[in-house]
Amino acid sequence: MTKVVKFGGSSLANAGQFAKVGKIIRADESRRYVVPSAPGKRNAKDTKVTDMLYQCYALAEAEKDFTVALKKIQERYESIINGLNLNLSLNKEFALIAENFRGKAGEDYAASRGEYLNGIIMANYLGFEFIDAAEVILFDQNGEFNAEKTDAVLSARLRECKCAVIPGFYGAKEDGRVKTFSRGGSDITGSIVAKAVRADIYENWTDVSGFLIADPRIIAKSQVIKVITYRELRELSYMGATVLHEDAVFPVRKAGIPINIRNTNAPEEEGTLIVESTCRTSEYTITGIAGKKGFVAVNIDKDMMNSEVGFGRKVLAAFEENGISFEHLPSGIDTMTVFVHQEEFEGKEQQVLSAIHRLAQPDSIELEGDIALIAVVGRGMRSTRGTAGRIFSALAHANVNVKMIDQGSSELNIIIGVKSCDFETAIRAIYDIFVVTQI
Repeated sequence: MTKVVKFGGSSLANAGQFAKVGKIIRADESRRYVVPSAPGKRNAKDTKVTDMLYQCYALAEAEKDFTVALKKIQERYESIINGLNLNLSLNKEFALIAENFRGKAGEDYAASRGEYLNGIIMANYLGFEFIDAAEVILFDQNGEFNAEKTDAVLSARLRECKCAVIPGFYGAKEDGRVKTFSRGGSDITGSIVAKAVRADIYENWTDVSGFLIADPRIIAKSQVIKVITYRELRELSYMGATVLHEDAVFPVRKAGIPINIRNTNAPEEEGTLIVESTCRTSEYTITGIAGKKGFVAVNIDKDMMNSEVGFGRKVLAAFEENGISFEHLPSGIDTMTVFVHQEEFEGKEQQVLSAIHRLAQPDSIELEGDIALIAVVGRGMRSTRGTAGRIFSALAHANVNVKMIDQGSSELNIIIGVKSCDFETAIRAIYDIFVVTQI
């Protein structure tokens, strides 16, 4: 068996966390390929190394003295090295970083050094080979990730070594300039490596024991999801649930490789297994609940709308003209509602309304802001009758007024619209009826 293991910033924040990670890797010889993040916060008031690098490079770009800021970053790494009793010096690496900062190597280069340096330490600590991600994670000159070329180059390189450390978050363009993924991109690197080595499983180690059914800031002791499909995860991630970078699922999903979300601080716990498909019955009717605030409902009325060919296209053209994408589109016989991000819409609302009148000639348009959308997701809903009714009942008992309900044709999710002030209350009510009481 071959496993790829990725460790997040909180898992590598200090020497003590490094030691935990080392114990986890050495406990299973199939954990052969390691993808580390940059050191995260050691406590609530601390600063992530990536943020320290951004701040340091901003000084360099402004041609201000950045030596003190860079020294503080070096001290973070030296504290890890000394805590692990390693015979390792990063002086040459920091000298090169200083030189490249003065040469304006770019913000991506600066940010990537957090993972690069942590990768050197991790490889030294484990006795694994270090592979610079810039040599094997490839982007084209436009900054687009080249998946096919990367898979070929990385597969060939990793066939030559039994165990390796590949830093997360970055790669390089064709001209050699460093290019990073978006924040949290080490998850993506781990997925790319897992596909390249045709791993049996991709373990993503973080500071939580898996994917939770609901946001722990709203549900204090939310249950962990034991098994979730990629499609369910995609729905929940889109609606704001964050444990894994949403782009990390694509490389492994195509290869049929499961992802296991695990807790570095509780390695005995099984965490959440993310799979393409499963015949396992869900413990609950729903798999998870997630949502976002900050939407506006554009309610459009027109008599005989249902018989007017192209009406929906005309309405959506008004949003397209103004560069606004829509989230949901529930409709009735003579009504149509378009849900959009309020922050994106507010500055262009009058232009959009004018365009709708010009293109679709509605009888009236009404706007309602401060709407929250909540996704109730679960493969178990397909085989369970009355799910929507139970949601309505739970929200009614909680005195929450439902503004919209929309179910996808896959029966995998139900979207509910409520006022933003009722957001937390609604999630608690739905969680209670499906998980706590299970009636």
